[in-house]
Amino acid sequence: MRIFVPIDAAARALGADEVASALEAALQDQGVGARIIRNGTRGMIWLEPLVEVERDGIRHGFGPVTPEDVPALVAALAAGGLDHPRALGPVEDLPWMRGQTRLTFARVGVTDPVSMADYQAHGGLAGLRAAIAAGPEGIIGQVMESGLRGRGGAGFPTAIKWKTVAGADGPQKYIICNADEGDSGSFADRMLMEGDPLCLIEGMAIAAIATGATQGYVYIRSEYPDAIRAMTEAIGAARRHGMLGEAMLGSRFGYDMEVRVGAGAYVCGEETSLLNSLEGKRGVVRAKPPLPALQGFLGRPTVVNNVLSLAAVPWIMEHGGAAYGALGIGRSKGTIPIQIAGNVRHGGLYEAAFGMSLGQIVMEIGGGTASGRPVKAVQVGGPLGAYIPPAHFDVPFGYEELAGKDGLLGHAGITVFDDTADALKLARFAMEFCAVESCGKCTPCRIGSIRAVETLDRIAAGDGDAIPILTDLCNTMKWGSLCALGGFAPFPVMSLLTHFPDEFTGPANARKEAAE
Repeated sequence: MRIFVPIDAAARALGADEVASALEAALQDQGVGARIIRNGTRGMIWLEPLVEVERDGIRHGFGPVTPEDVPALVAALAAGGLDHPRALGPVEDLPWMRGQTRLTFARVGVTDPVSMADYQAHGGLAGLRAAIAAGPEGIIGQVMESGLRGRGGAGFPTAIKWKTVAGADGPQKYIICNADEGDSGSFADRMLMEGDPLCLIEGMAIAAIATGATQGYVYIRSEYPDAIRAMTEAIGAARRHGMLGEAMLGSRFGYDMEVRVGAGAYVCGEETSLLNSLEGKRGVVRAKPPLPALQGFLGRPTVVNNVLSLAAVPWIMEHGGAAYGALGIGRSKGTIPIQIAGNVRHGGLYEAAFGMSLGQIVMEIGGGTASGRPVKAVQVGGPLGAYIPPAHFDVPFGYEELAGKDGLLGHAGITVFDDTADALKLARFAMEFCAVESCGKCTPCRIGSIRAVETLDRIAAGDGDAIPILTDLCNTMKWGSLCALGGFAPFPVMSLLTHFPDEFTGPANARKEAAE
């Protein structure tokens, strides 16, 4: 009998390690033979720690489980039953799981994350073998046909970036995975690295074949110790199996990689800041051109892709670009791992094809607010994303569709707020966040964010005349900043000002009158 207990950081924060220890003790005390496997999370965070018991090839879920629940659970297993107050039934039959189209996250929560045998038993390496057979041009052709775009926020076509690096001259080319996931409400990169790190390694190896790169780095923020451990162990397993090295899987293609740990600067999620940090320099933004694809790491041609972009590639190579491109809406092709967080009943990760309405995601999948109060707005795309009120929940979840509502898809994180949230305070938080995290290189971001915080404080004190100054500052930052940190900071502020103007003028004027 196999029993699965997640080793994912979210599950561990909710007590998964204590549950695993209690299971080991109870199995021994009651003489029950079973093997405990630490897997990734299924993404249903409100049910963590989720314990799964495999019977006749079917995984039965129990959750959320506490250490106190364990003796009764083991006693039920010893009697050959599955009856328990925490019983959920077959995990794959749960509504959250049935409604998904799991491609990138197909193995997350299913396999032992660092077991090559488990990985291959669930389809691993099929994409890399197909890539070796197709060669560089064939790989780029398939990725082009898939319509895959950068999942880190920019949405740039992946195949065009790879084609540029493939055609660039240089004595050495690199594959850099941007795993500096710093957006609040975003956790898909971490979940993938902790739950299926070999998938990311396979995707990077395919990118290396496509572009002629022979060395790669995964840049992970220091706040992700579990992801760092999982990636390091998985790279070692991949080397031992011949998945990495001078002749990958016995082919003519050679590629190796390693983990590099960042120091926690939010701006290092921007690709040129990341490259500076990777080179041992201060993490500040570089001016473009030159593009990293031509002069990136150490001045050489470099692919910089997000975790989810690279992890989508093995499925594309195994099943074909056309199959991936058939999913989605408009220019948003394939699936997107949606991260639902904040004041929400069912928070977690839900992978589905682009095109669902925002209202369906928040109200049906997320279940509305955890507080039970009406939804006031959701912020899409991290701390620099726009706030979207329920009046616009009919917008399809896609790059251009959200842009049409002056929003950003970003990293596909959705943070839910109920009607008690203060729009003015949320706007101030966005600008304060930018001021704290700015690298300081360009004036609009460095000075503009500080002046915006001061201006918002004037508005909060009752100075409604400062609102035009705020909008002017936002316009300057949006169009004058060197990178997206300063350029996107106005999005949350202006969206709140647009959708909730009374909270900037009405309450402010009331405070002013009261002060007088």
